[in-house]
Amino acid sequence: MNNLDICYASIEELATLIKNKELSPTEIVQCYLERIEATEPILNSFITVLNEQALSSAQTIEKEIYQGNYKGVFHGIPLGLKDIYYTKGIHTTSGIKIHKSFIPDYNSTVYTKLKNSGTILIGKLNLHPLALGGTGENSDFGNTYNPWNPQMLAGGSSSGSASAVASGQCTLAMGTDTGGSVRIPSSFCGLVGLKPTFGLVSRHGVGTLAPSMDHCGPLGRSVMDCALTLNVISGYDANDRSSYTGHVPNFTDTIKDGVKGIRIGVPKQFFEVPIDHEVKESVLRSIKMLEEMGAVIVDISWPSFHQILDIGSKLLSAEAATVHKNLLRRDGIRLPKDVRDRLENGLLITAADHMEFQEFRRQFNKESLELMETIDVIIGPTEPITAFTPETTEIKLDSHAIDPRVAVSTYTRIFNLNGFPAITLPCGFSRNKHPIGLQLAGKPYEDATILQVAHAYEEANDWNNRRPLL
Repeated sequence: MNNLDICYASIEELATLIKNKELSPTEIVQCYLERIEATEPILNSFITVLNEQALSSAQTIEKEIYQGNYKGVFHGIPLGLKDIYYTKGIHTTSGIKIHKSFIPDYNSTVYTKLKNSGTILIGKLNLHPLALGGTGENSDFGNTYNPWNPQMLAGGSSSGSASAVASGQCTLAMGTDTGGSVRIPSSFCGLVGLKPTFGLVSRHGVGTLAPSMDHCGPLGRSVMDCALTLNVISGYDANDRSSYTGHVPNFTDTIKDGVKGIRIGVPKQFFEVPIDHEVKESVLRSIKMLEEMGAVIVDISWPSFHQILDIGSKLLSAEAATVHKNLLRRDGIRLPKDVRDRLENGLLITAADHMEFQEFRRQFNKESLELMETIDVIIGPTEPITAFTPETTEIKLDSHAIDPRVAVSTYTRIFNLNGFPAITLPCGFSRNKHPIGLQLAGKPYEDATILQVAHAYEEANDWNNRRPLL
């Protein structure tokens, strides 16, 4: 196994090598640091790289393992955190220079759990400022670019998380997802990205954007990597009042059970909006493949899908404006313009409009639950388009001209509004060799089901094994 193979190995693969003492955590971290040094000038995935700290942690963990104190699959695995997760004693910027001097005095719950499981923090990752945007454009710390084509954006807001994992800069990364911010960049960068059920993973110590829609989730190279991560980060946390109090299963127990008999719904409305024909073809082929594997494909209708798209965007802006109103009042002129504009637009939403939007959201959520009474999983595209350049302001799809910055949340935001678990995984490539994502969503707290279907599909293909030529 050469250095690049190490950088692209899965959690399970690295864990086996570490456990058998065939490869040390120090050697692994050194490989990643060299990869970061070689690719970071092209991609700009990181805001902070923790070279010395990561090597020191690796050496400490190495001693623990060689003394017989092996903790499990995450012991010695390099981790990247979106720079919105609080890390004690380490700068946490939320992607804006206004916060460049902020150093938390405690760790987020997610990082605490991952650290306790033995991961090695290799750095803090770039993001769309305040996590308010789906492209990864950042005028404060620079744009994050896509390893499959560095002229293209990585997608956002967890842009650095996706770029880092896709380019072999770290094994695993954590992102946040308020309107698609784990799944959008995962789709654009050819990764698996998981948004768990709302409340399943604590958000304590993670910068807030829109409290009723914020989720924490992993980005990895395989469905199994994301399932293993969910085993560690899920569960009740008294510091998060939205935290789930019920039983949390082992998400790998049923992951290899296949898809036979699972009922998968295909909303017709997903294909009534403008969509790139290569994306559509890849998704439809994937649906056909799942049917051939034994899944039951059901055509369904989701009547409120079209209307909720615009309402969801306005609700997010309104919540974000409320959360950041003091920042906007104090330092608004210093915020990146696109973020400032969205926050200001959020302040213009009246109380009456907000109440009307929330009522529609309640009806949408009720309709969503009713939809799931006859199916187990919803399937469709993650994105209607593939990655695009910073200069792109319009994309033509047949007779439609769409704004790509609006289009990126077409299929993702709905699952932030209803809180359903959703996962994206690669299902093909465009003729330009840009990754295409397939999205699966399930019933609340049945994250194991979408992981099971996703794993079965992944095992039947080799999409996740491909690497960019970077």
